[in-house]
Amino acid sequence: MFSVFRNHFAAALSIALTLSAISYGQSVQATEKNPGNIVGTVTDVNGDPVPGATVNLRNSVTNDQRTVVTPENGFFQFNDVEPGVAYTIDVHAKDFADWSSPSTVLDSAQFKILTGVQLRIQTEVTQVQVRYDPVQVATEQFKMQEQQRVFGFIPNFYVAYDHNAVPLTAKMKFKLALRVSYDPVTVAGVLGVSALRQAADTPKYGQGWDAYGKRVGASAADGFSDIMIGGAILPSLLHQDPRYFYQGTGTTGSRVRHAVFSPFVARSDSGKWMPNYASIGGDLASSALSNLYYPKADRGAGLVFGNFAIGTAERMGASLAQEFLIAKFTKRGGHMK
Repeated sequence: MFSVFRNHFAAALSIALTLSAISYGQSVQATEKNPGNIVGTVTDVNGDPVPGATVNLRNSVTNDQRTVVTPENGFFQFNDVEPGVAYTIDVHAKDFADWSSPSTVLDSAQFKILTGVQLRIQTEVTQVQVRYDPVQVATEQFKMQEQQRVFGFIPNFYVAYDHNAVPLTAKMKFKLALRVSYDPVTVAGVLGVSALRQAADTPKYGQGWDAYGKRVGASAADGFSDIMIGGAILPSLLHQDPRYFYQGTGTTGSRVRHAVFSPFVARSDSGKWMPNYASIGGDLASSALSNLYYPKADRGAGLVFGNFAIGTAERMGASLAQEFLIAKFTKRGGHMK
C-alpha cells in the first residue's frame, strides 16, 4: 500500500517539475528580444536606383551610426538592429538633396522594408550680392543731369526729375556750379543782360564801351557769386541740395505751391525738407558783395534787398516754368521728354 502511494507521488512530482520547466522556458522566451533587419532601395524621383549613395542608420538617442554604400541596384540592408530603439536613416548622394526617414522603432525579430527612399535633384541656390554704392549712383545721375538742356542747347542742370535722386557730394555741387558758370549759353546770357542794362543805364556806369564792359563784369560777378555761394558753398556746408525737385504730378494747386515755395524750402542731403538757407543766404551774400563793385549811386541797403527780391522772384518764376513748361522741352539722356 505504501509502495503504491510512493509511486503515484513520484509520478505527480515529475509531471509538476516538467510543467514548471516548460512554463519557465516560455516565460524566458516571451521576454527575450531578438534583433531585427531594415532593408530598402534608394531611387530617384523617376524610380531609377541610385548607386553610390551613403546610407546611415543612426540611433536617435545616442547618435551612434552604421553606414553602408548602395551598389548598382541601390539596395541597402542593416542586420542585427536592436529592437525597441528609435532609429533614423539618412541618405546622402552626389548631385541629390539629402533624405531622412521618420523615426523608426523595430519590434523583436522584425524584418522592415523601408519604402519611399526617393532622392530629388539638388536645387542650386545662386546668391547675387548687390552692393548699393550711393556715390556711384550719384555719379551716374550727375552725368545724366549734365546733359539736361532745353531744346537741346540751353543748360537745365539744376533740376532733378527723379524724385528719389541721390544727394550730390560736395565735389559735385562745386562742379555743377562751375559747369553752369562757364557754359557758352550762360556767357551769352551775361552779354545779353549787360546790353539791356546798358540801354536802361543801370547800374549808373554811364554809356560807351567802357561802361558796357563794367556792366558785363558786374553781371558776371553777380551770377558767379550767386551760383557759387548759393549753389555750392552753402549747400556743402549746410548739407542741402541746391537743385529744384520737379513734382510733375498732383493737382495744379499743389504744383504751384511746390514751385512758389521752392526758394524757401529745400531738400537736405538726408532727404528731409527744411528751410532753404543756402538759396536765401546765397542771394543775400551775392547782393551784399555787389556793393563792392557797383557805382556809389547804386550802393546801400536798397541794392542788397532789391537784388534779393529780384533774385527770389526770378527763382519763383523759373520754378513755375520748370513745373509746367520747361520739362516738356528738356532733353534728358538724349531724348526730349
